[in-house]
Amino acid sequence: MTLEQLKMLKQVAELGSLKSASAKLFKTQPAISQGIKQLEAQLGLQLFNRQGYRLSLTSNGKQIYQHALRLLNEAEAIKQLATFLTAGNEASITIAIEASYDLKKILPVLEMTQSEFPHTQIILKQEYINGALEAVKSGQADLALTTIDNLALQSGQFEANKLYQGYLCNVAAPRFVERHPKLKSVSELKDEYQIVVQDSGQSSQGVNYSVQTGQRCWYVNDFSTKKTLIMSGIGWGRLPDYMIKDELEQHTLSALTMDDFDTEIALNYQAIKLKSNLLGPVAEKLWQNLKLVHLSE
Repeated sequence: MTLEQLKMLKQVAELGSLKSASAKLFKTQPAISQGIKQLEAQLGLQLFNRQGYRLSLTSNGKQIYQHALRLLNEAEAIKQLATFLTAGNEASITIAIEASYDLKKILPVLEMTQSEFPHTQIILKQEYINGALEAVKSGQADLALTTIDNLALQSGQFEANKLYQGYLCNVAAPRFVERHPKLKSVSELKDEYQIVVQDSGQSSQGVNYSVQTGQRCWYVNDFSTKKTLIMSGIGWGRLPDYMIKDELEQHTLSALTMDDFDTEIALNYQAIKLKSNLLGPVAEKLWQNLKLVHLSE
């Protein structure tokens, strides 16, 4: 069985005659007739009724025809994919995203990329604190959406485009707040549990950010778990502003205000790539589209 035979089957079934199929496929009628007969012999089935003016599929032929259509569509998809890859387009690109980043901000960009480059797989890696920047630096990701300090920017290794400014907000549940009605200093919370997301970067393993000496902590590896624990009243901690907007409005979470501990920390998110890393066509187009995110804010 060959793809050519399946193409013959398709055209004869849809056009009803060898003559029409011959014109469509640019083959002689005897060649198409022979191809169909060979396919029938290989399958051990009669695919066409040949008694009428038009050739029509037998009941068995109708089932084979449906399978043939699927095979021909798959073959065409493989051909298109090969053409796509031959042109230098990437089979996949990886974007490392700092977990506090609001992914909804770039959904239009991802949809544009998916629409224009349907054969490229987009892999989103959620990282924490320094993890996204390290993923780009080590070559594990093509691009990162994360924060970056001035020292790293001034190193000359990275190119960055502004995306938007977000915040990490220090919050707790009402039952937690009730335990500290006159809260003034973070030192008063040492015996409570601060819920902390662990850094996924390797260079800063073991470093705790915004955690006072002697503070009791619970460590988690995602903001969803952190939010659940904080809302239960077990502990306190910082969460991305977009993640707790409704809870603050509904008073199921409250901002913690202290004299010596910031209620909010501003985070300037940027799209980042290595200057030394030459992006492929798809990643480059995605990079250019990300430049438009800040302008649309």
